[in-house]
Amino acid sequence: MEKSKVYFTDMHATLKENLQQKLTRLIKTAGIGQIDFNKKFTAIKIHFGEPGNLAYLRPNYAKTIVDIVKELGGNPFLTDCNTLYVGGRKNALDHLDSAYVNGFSPFSTGCHIIIGDGLKGTDEVLVPVVGGEYVKEAKIGHAIMDADIFITLTHFKGHEAAGIGGTLKNVGMGCGSRAGKMEMHSSGKPYISHDDCIGCGQCAKNCAHNAITVTQKKATINHDKCVGCGRCIGVCPMDAVLPASDESNDILNKKIAEYSCAVLNGRPSFHISLVIDVSPFCDCHGENDVPIVPDVGMFASFDPVALDVACADAVNVQPIIPGSILDKADEKNHDHFTNLSPETNWKVAIDHAVKLNLGSNEYELITI
Repeated sequence: MEKSKVYFTDMHATLKENLQQKLTRLIKTAGIGQIDFNKKFTAIKIHFGEPGNLAYLRPNYAKTIVDIVKELGGNPFLTDCNTLYVGGRKNALDHLDSAYVNGFSPFSTGCHIIIGDGLKGTDEVLVPVVGGEYVKEAKIGHAIMDADIFITLTHFKGHEAAGIGGTLKNVGMGCGSRAGKMEMHSSGKPYISHDDCIGCGQCAKNCAHNAITVTQKKATINHDKCVGCGRCIGVCPMDAVLPASDESNDILNKKIAEYSCAVLNGRPSFHISLVIDVSPFCDCHGENDVPIVPDVGMFASFDPVALDVACADAVNVQPIIPGSILDKADEKNHDHFTNLSPETNWKVAIDHAVKLNLGSNEYELITI
């Protein structure tokens, strides 16, 4: 397979070119103009950051992408799907509030925000996964699949389960509905926390397979009847329906690759990744820690797989920041992410994505 082109620029600015202008030059040099944006709805997938976390990408970077899409004639919107866990982004209203608190609004970014899987995280489309080993039909946010063009803007970082939080993670896990996220994290059978359940019966009313019963004001799921659709997770007002989280990290990574395949196949896409404020864990945390390495720069490519590999390689040659979690890690081998989370192997997602013809793990780095 021919090496994919990945374009890179560092974080140095000059009196004649600030970082937003430099990002614009990077993206245009990487060839985003090859896509026909004319009057096309363009989803820009981003992580708005969990409230309390300060490592997420500033909205200024999103505005740069929005301005380019508009210049090329497209109709952009920022998007993400609701989270599976309890927090500030578990439904569309809380999600929008969190985005606004963190600075993302039509006034700061130049476009609207649409939460991809709707109010309760149940507005999804079943998308076939060609060649899927674990997932045959991915549950993807409806608005994301409605878009004509798909762009990612990723904060590249560590991740406690996937190893790296890169473009594949942004696409695969990020675009899954709440039920889709449950499918990636577990074998598909949620359970009820009786300590939190109030017996309202909303889960039972929304179960198409009569798998849920409510007795003595507590719901119970019959796993023999449950098909793992996950709709009960979205409708529970008390967040008492929980995923099992029983899949291994390797299988999780493979499912992320398969979900990415479902999102990206069949339409134009382009990917940008910023390797800055490289936090040890996901931006889904309500906190962040000291970056593990110095800021590296900005990357762009049509190939999401090569982009992730290039970003990981760039991080792995960086010195460790003294006092960071990585600096305190027991292991000190060639891979910072393995040292950070020894139970993970980020290359599993890469290898599986290559197997699915999603991209190449070989790249040519072009510095501008």
